Amino acid sequence: MNGPEIRVEFAPQLHLFVPRARPTGAARTATDGVSTLGHVVESLGVPLTEVGTLLVDGREVPPGHVPTGGESVSVRPVEHPQRVPGAPLRFLLDVHLGTLARRLRLLGVDTAYESTDLGDPALAALSAAEKRVMLSRDRGLLRRRELWAGAYVYSTRPGDQLQEVLDRFRPELRPWTRCTACNGLLQEATKEEVADQLKGGTERSYDVFAQCRACGRAYWKGAHHEQLEAIVEAAVRRGTQGG
Repeated sequence: MNGPEIRVEFAPQLHLFVPRARPTGAARTATDGVSTLGHVVESLGVPLTEVGTLLVDGREVPPGHVPTGGESVSVRPVEHPQRVPGAPLRFLLDVHLGTLARRLRLLGVDTAYESTDLGDPALAALSAAEKRVMLSRDRGLLRRRELWAGAYVYSTRPGDQLQEVLDRFRPELRPWTRCTACNGLLQEATKEEVADQLKGGTERSYDVFAQCRACGRAYWKGAHHEQLEAIVEAAVRRGTQGG
């Protein structure tokens, strides 16, 4: 038997999670007098990572509020920029966000990523152990209680994904300081130190190199440097302008 109902209205940014709320953005759902408002919102489809302020009849309440019949709930999105307290801002990306991981590393943002699927429990545990913000398009993963922090990546296009993350979190950018392959820090290197990774044309054409302290990979301003430079300049410019 269904219990008393509450009305839940979602901000436009959250409508994609709640098809049943379209086109008005509102849905009615039963309460049981036990489940928290956070649980109710997630049961309707919205991960709590995407929820900002919760209002009940106009007053702000925590996710632990237990709703009662007749209440009117407003679910607002996370404010930008989002502050993540308690640790340096670091990210963990799931297996489907490899291009985004490389671009964040290009910008010098501490970004953990594994090319193999570790599974949701392991990713959530890693997020908690290393205090990293989990970035994913997997709503189930973002609903795991073990997560230290998380965020849904709305776009499927790497360029737009990067803009999303930069606008939402405003991480400090230190371009050209991290290895795009392993996330290690780069240091200056001589041609002799990286000679074993250079082909004849590269060795003749370039004199400035960097090398990853962790995996040893060599870097230089090769054929794709202009494309990478454009990504970096756009990100830095966007950060300077505040999104």
